[in-house]
Amino acid sequence: MNQADLKEYLDYKAEQYECFDFLKLDPISIPHRFIRKEDIEIAAFLVATIAWGNRQSILKSGNRLMDLFDNAPYHFIMNYADSKSIPFVHRTFNSIDLDFFCRSLKNLYQNFNGLEGAFNLNPKENNLKTRISNFRSVFLDIPHESRSEKHISNPLKNSACKRIVMFLRWMVRSNEKGVDFGLWQHISKSELYIPLDVHTGNVARSLGILKRKQNDWKTNEELIKKLRKMDELDPAKYDFALFGIGVNKEL
Repeated sequence: MNQADLKEYLDYKAEQYECFDFLKLDPISIPHRFIRKEDIEIAAFLVATIAWGNRQSILKSGNRLMDLFDNAPYHFIMNYADSKSIPFVHRTFNSIDLDFFCRSLKNLYQNFNGLEGAFNLNPKENNLKTRISNFRSVFLDIPHESRSEKHISNPLKNSACKRIVMFLRWMVRSNEKGVDFGLWQHISKSELYIPLDVHTGNVARSLGILKRKQNDWKTNEELIKKLRKMDELDPAKYDFALFGIGVNKEL
């Protein structure tokens, strides 16, 4: 396909797959259970953090987390007292990690205007790589075991940061289609990247959008540069196209 045909195809697929019916069995369905801004963003951040493995397993663990939080994430975090004995495990994320995440989230809401504030430490900053790096520094700025650091990816070490990028898409993009939430006003949707994994990367390569074989931050940059040529204001919408094409094995 030439550039015009590729854009037309991806625009069509993005429109087709950005609907809640397609994603009702996706991890994003868990924060959709809540109304309060803080409940949504805390649930979304934690579910995005454990979003690796098959979707059924992620949903099971995400729902269990919400049960542990009495289905009131913000209240639970703000009243959290240190406890490394929370009975929770999802793959390599365990009770030690969850304790640290709860303590760090409490610190963010007490001292940094919550998750949104922690991703907007420099109001003049409009670079997603720097936003994530600054957020990571603040998030890790309370006592923790080194094992927990792997759950907050670092773009400065060339990580694709898939789960953080996905969380930011959820928070920033409009809720017009009933999928993303559009809760955050201090980050423009034009800044967003694509949550890059094996599936989206392979689809992008099959379509000739990507050349790099690794799935890392440099590949993020290559991909978003191409997608911004198709839609400068909302390039992350193509996540739905690449994901949907991959899930339905259309290539």
